[in-house]
Amino acid sequence: QVQLVESGGDLVQNGGSLRLSCAASGSIFSINAMGWYRQAPGKQREWVAGITSGGRTNYADSVKGRFTISRDNAKNTGYLQMNSLKPEDTAVYYCKATIATKRSLYPYDYWGQGTQVTVSS
Repeated sequence: QVQLVESGGDLVQNGGSLRLSCAASGSIFSINAMGWYRQAPGKQREWVAGITSGGRTNYADSVKGRFTISRDNAKNTGYLQMNSLKPEDTAVYYCKATIATKRSLYPYDYWGQGTQVTVSS
């Protein structure tokens, strides 16, 4: 069994910063790609940023230059550093990781429960 737990969401002012964490636990053999998504009220979930197992990163245009995705493979944890936050960044942020378990080496996508980020104007 694998669990992803996000943390770090909070209420911040326009222009502020937050760092989200995504900790994976359980019978993990390997973690391939990790990514962050967000869903604002009344909107569809959208991709924000991704990072490969080798550390290659990609970002949505809306966050490029403001957000930084990273990972600590030794800790099975991913991060999203968010700077220059704007009210339009307000959403529930979800972590997704493609994980192969020790029981089944075939990788599956796992999602966290989400963490709320609210940016006040």
